Amino acid sequence: MRPKLRTALLDAARAARASAYVEASGFAVGAAVLGGDDSIHAGCNVENASYGLTICAERNAIGAAVLAGVRDVTAVAVYTDLEQPARPCGACRQVLAEFGPDMAVILIGRGDTVVETSLGELLPEPFTFASFRGNR
Repeated sequence: MRPKLRTALLDAARAARASAYVEASGFAVGAAVLGGDDSIHAGCNVENASYGLTICAERNAIGAAVLAGVRDVTAVAVYTDLEQPARPCGACRQVLAEFGPDMAVILIGRGDTVVETSLGELLPEPFTFASFRGNR
């Protein structure tokens, strides 16, 4: 990924965190995804009094990308205020895999601590449409 694009992706995740709606936990998360066309789409977590209806930042970013017509995601950046950056939850890993099972994952924490990995490392065998289309 080009350095300027990487910086823009991280900046978008950081900015999205500021808009998080975290009435219950106070744990704000911002995420941004990089489309295969180099477009950037951001999302933040939105909590709900019925906790199961809370939507994570990563899934909101994917939703923004899909709304813009993106179907191929090459990277995701997730920004939190933890010393060691948080990893995407299982549901987010599964949703991310739908749009880029080998995408780069950049996790940013307090003091700009950065951990870089891949979705393939976080979710090595995702369930995807391709998993069952050939098995019917």
